[in-house]
Amino acid sequence: MANETAVINITESFKEAEKAEEEHEFDAEAAFTLNVTIIGCLLLAYVVKRFRIYSLPESAGALLVGVIVGGMARLTVGAQNLDLFEFQPEVFFFFLLPPIMFEAGYSLDRKGFLANIGAITLYAFFGTIVSTFVVGYLCFYAARIGLVNIDSENPMEALIFGALISAVDPVATLSIMGNEELNVDPLLFSLVFGESVLNDAIAISLFKTFFGFYNPENTQTEISYPAIILSFIFVTGSSILVGVGLGLGASWLFKHTDLKLYPKLETSLLMCFCYLCYAAAEAIELSGIMALFFNGVVLSHYNKYNLSMVAHVATEQIFSTFATLTETIVFVYMGMGVFTGGFQNWDLVFSIVALASCLIGRAVNIFPLSFIANFCRERSNKITAKRQVVLWFAGLRGAIAFALSENMPGPHKDVYATATLTICIVTTVFCGGVTERVLTVFEMREQSTPRLSYGKDADDSMDLHSLTYKPPVPEKRVTRLEQEKRRITEGIKGVWYRFDESFLKTHFGGDSERLEKNHNFGDSNKGHASSWSGDYEMRKLNGNSSSPTRKGNAVRATRNGFDDDFGDEEMISLTASFDKE
Repeated sequence: MANETAVINITESFKEAEKAEEEHEFDAEAAFTLNVTIIGCLLLAYVVKRFRIYSLPESAGALLVGVIVGGMARLTVGAQNLDLFEFQPEVFFFFLLPPIMFEAGYSLDRKGFLANIGAITLYAFFGTIVSTFVVGYLCFYAARIGLVNIDSENPMEALIFGALISAVDPVATLSIMGNEELNVDPLLFSLVFGESVLNDAIAISLFKTFFGFYNPENTQTEISYPAIILSFIFVTGSSILVGVGLGLGASWLFKHTDLKLYPKLETSLLMCFCYLCYAAAEAIELSGIMALFFNGVVLSHYNKYNLSMVAHVATEQIFSTFATLTETIVFVYMGMGVFTGGFQNWDLVFSIVALASCLIGRAVNIFPLSFIANFCRERSNKITAKRQVVLWFAGLRGAIAFALSENMPGPHKDVYATATLTICIVTTVFCGGVTERVLTVFEMREQSTPRLSYGKDADDSMDLHSLTYKPPVPEKRVTRLEQEKRRITEGIKGVWYRFDESFLKTHFGGDSERLEKNHNFGDSNKGHASSWSGDYEMRKLNGNSSSPTRKGNAVRATRNGFDDDFGDEEMISLTASFDKE
């Protein structure tokens, strides 16, 4: 009897081992397929960039490839073995999204962002709230009249959907606008990019706030909207404080230690601080994305100058690479979700209603708020009607909206998830594909006229030899109100500038204007269209005070920056990258 039991146990052990081996082989095949798919998407992105195929942005290409791979996986492996091909929200939020948001803050063009901070804040903060309520209540009243099959008693479910679908993710539009050949209007690009990076964080905070107040038993009269708005403001403000505080703490640590002697430790610590910020905010039920974005902005403003040159270049390249790779993975999984999502209820009518609601909500967001923003902008810097139309058109939905839809509460989760996926595909593929045409039609491309000049006068504005000579245009008269607004604005900027220079940069890094100029000397040449970055590692820069020089010329790192006199042998090139997106 004992022998029979032993034989049975051994047999079962062998079966379990065989089953485990089969699962391992299947997982290896699935991983191989996914890697080949991602490599194919990256090569497709290269083809799109190399041959300037504006009708197919990289994100749209990755999404369509994902649809094809998902369909093939559904046919070949069946609906029961699609775990590795399914979109996992937790993996997205804790692994894929943090590098994207941190890189957005770390590489932010602060000058353009701050120059338009008023309009960007209006669009991203108040505009997202307006869009949420417009989309939510349009869908709710569509359910009230029996047009769609969602909760018609409690509007909170529709408002949660309104919050998630208000997450603008114009990766496709920005990938087109960033092309140097298109020469896109700088103000338009700054507004689209600035709104998109803040809007995502705001939408996630709003989603979590509504989610916390969701109760299927409540009715419309039992919802306290002031409490919801106050909770949202508290979560948003606290998240910003967490991100800024941890960013300043990390900057202080790097500035007051000799970590720059060990570039590998510098880079590793910076990556750990990135995830620490996100995890800390999420652990205390705040918005990790909001905290992480502002953490990246603070680290870029202060800590970038505390790093050794090796770590400085490495961190920028690593975060940029991570962001590119994770964005590609996200769009591939979104595409595969069409066939691997396991949705039981795909409501076409609700998808159409939701898409129309998004267009209306976006219009109610952009046009009235642009009218308000123009009151505080100079006459030469107004957000024109054509810019407003392109801003409205640029409100694409993407991965963040789809990931949030996977966490929708209530019995109608599949309806919301499928509608979100439909909107993401339509806006990314269609709107992203016609972006170049829209920019041309609405004259948002600056036309660079070739100048054939035979000589130069002392005054460039009176270049009579130019074939494109135009007489100088007299400056418009500035009103007293505009002068007063400019005086107040400059006064506020001056107070902040003096505080930043005399206190913050002294304690946290980047304590001189010259250092900042040396690190960012290429940013003035229209950074959104093309950027040049060349960073060099100086021999014995971080620790050894003496080094042999050639002909008396040495490269010296000083407190105020890098001296310009150097010899060829004193500098070894670490990297020189030319990005012409």
